[in-house]
Amino acid sequence: MKVRCLLLLAATATLPMSASAQTVEDRARAAAEASRAKTSDSDAIQENYLTPGLAGQPITTVDNSKTFNPNIACQKTATLLELLAQPAGTGDIGTLRISRDKDLDGSVDQTLTLPVPVSGICANGIVSCQPGTWNQCKTFKWDVASSGDLKLTEVGLTDLAGCYCINNSCGANLVWGNMASVLKDLGGGVIGALTTADPRVGVAQAAIDGPVIRYTGAQSTACTPNPSLPQTAYRANPTAIQGDASAASTSSSIFQALKASPAGVGKADQVRLCTIEREVTLAPAIYDDIISVSGQVQSVTSCGTDCRRYRIGGNGNCSAAPPIFTATFQVLRPDGLVSARIVRQDANDWLQSRVNGEVVGYAGKRPWLGDALPSGDCNVDAETVNLTPIDLTERFRAGTAALGVRVRGGGDGRWGWVDIEVRVDASCGVSERLVDLCSGYAADSACRLDGETVDGVQTVRNGVGTGLTPLPQTRLFGNGICTIRLTRDFFKRERRYKCAVDLGSPTPPDLSRGAYIIDHSTEALLADRVKTADDGYTTSSRPFALPDRGTVPACEPVCKTRAPKANDGVALDGVVSSKQNAPTGWDTFYYACKTGSAGGDICPAGPGEEIVSACGCLDDFPEAVVMMQTVRLGGADLVCTGEVR
Repeated sequence: MKVRCLLLLAATATLPMSASAQTVEDRARAAAEASRAKTSDSDAIQENYLTPGLAGQPITTVDNSKTFNPNIACQKTATLLELLAQPAGTGDIGTLRISRDKDLDGSVDQTLTLPVPVSGICANGIVSCQPGTWNQCKTFKWDVASSGDLKLTEVGLTDLAGCYCINNSCGANLVWGNMASVLKDLGGGVIGALTTADPRVGVAQAAIDGPVIRYTGAQSTACTPNPSLPQTAYRANPTAIQGDASAASTSSSIFQALKASPAGVGKADQVRLCTIEREVTLAPAIYDDIISVSGQVQSVTSCGTDCRRYRIGGNGNCSAAPPIFTATFQVLRPDGLVSARIVRQDANDWLQSRVNGEVVGYAGKRPWLGDALPSGDCNVDAETVNLTPIDLTERFRAGTAALGVRVRGGGDGRWGWVDIEVRVDASCGVSERLVDLCSGYAADSACRLDGETVDGVQTVRNGVGTGLTPLPQTRLFGNGICTIRLTRDFFKRERRYKCAVDLGSPTPPDLSRGAYIIDHSTEALLADRVKTADDGYTTSSRPFALPDRGTVPACEPVCKTRAPKANDGVALDGVVSSKQNAPTGWDTFYYACKTGSAGGDICPAGPGEEIVSACGCLDDFPEAVVMMQTVRLGGADLVCTGEVR
């Protein structure tokens, strides 16, 4: 692009014209047309600039008035690579010899003759089968050894791309009939392997001479004997460029000068550090940590793991106010209470069970559910037992529960008591919460996230996401008998915010003149207002007209052609043509039309191509959409499994 701009400036200065006869617009149009004649497409750029530039040949200016010899390559050679292909009677390439100048000194350093026939060609390798057939096939990829020599490495077919068949199993005389494209495909695969291994290598030109293709090359990427360039490391690790750019900016005096320029003096950044952390708390528990009991408890016995049975009661009397024996149950951890229920009520005469003053059960000859005394005799010496369980769990979970046992009976040994079973879950209590100390900075419009590390993985660096995402973490909490394993998306985020602090902005520029021009000018009149030395203003106006912009074509004329193409593609299941009814298909081409000598548009169709659509404004978007949708839906139906279906 830099060379093109320099050439355009040279053309503007040297194109023959008369300043008095041509306007500025005419001169600009002439320079643009001259530039377009040499840079209209990729072929023109390669022919006029790229090839001679890499080969050290003369380059002419846009108007062809001057020439110069560029030197943009450290080393160059007339023949970087020469590839000779000779077909055999079976249609395979029986002899494929590659001669190569490794160090670009003008002499051949390596000659490689393939030890196997070439039955198919891929974009990055070859397929070798039993000659004349597609049986016993092996696939090879172009590769470069550690010594720099070109070689073939046997790989699977899935490691190759764009493979097609060339021997007699797919058709007759395919190599001789398509020698130019065969040589280009073979050479392209070899050049791709070489440039991948050594990015310094550049190809200036490819020339075909019968069964031979020659490549003119140069070393253009870097003037260094080491093919491992630091710049190519970003291809394997794109995220590394962020850290390298930050380090380069820190050590760059130019960058630091711009950072401290007057435009940035008005504001300063303050760095704020904060965390978002997941707090996990374990509470080891025993029975008494969950519930405590006080009051008139006769006895406490075990009823299993984390279960206790409490007996509450005593001797009664036949007075108008029978005694009430009360035990208070205080639930310290309601989530640890499993159940609380009365399992037995036993009395000689009468018994009434109450929770927080409300009657919940009884034992006696008849129901006793009110505050009044029961009807019937007292001191009858007749024991009654009520084994119907009464669930009090929800009453206990509500808080403190007072269980009262009211006993009515006369004489010696007249008693009544209630058994209540309380079960708890004494396992570890777990509580977790997110402690977000960054919410204030995140909500502040003056603060921006500059860096973030999630569980040791850096997800944001210098305000840009690194593309890294931490995997869910599993951690073990606690010790001894109280441990728990938790898996969460994250446990700790460490963030770095940069918050802008206003230190007083410099005086803003005066934009009133521009506003006046915009508000008071018209299509034919240009108004202006200039400030005078005495702080006044002088206004003026003058006629104004835009130059004729000319006419612009509705589109760039293109044409569409097609040429017959053997269905010689290759897949894991074999040659594509064996699965199709027609052995021949079509290749479609689009060309930008050229202007003929008579002024009309000419379609530059290649040899053997027929014109499908003449030059014009073609719109094949619906066809392209159908093709892309077909490929997408076909790919969606592919299912790879590890078993035969």
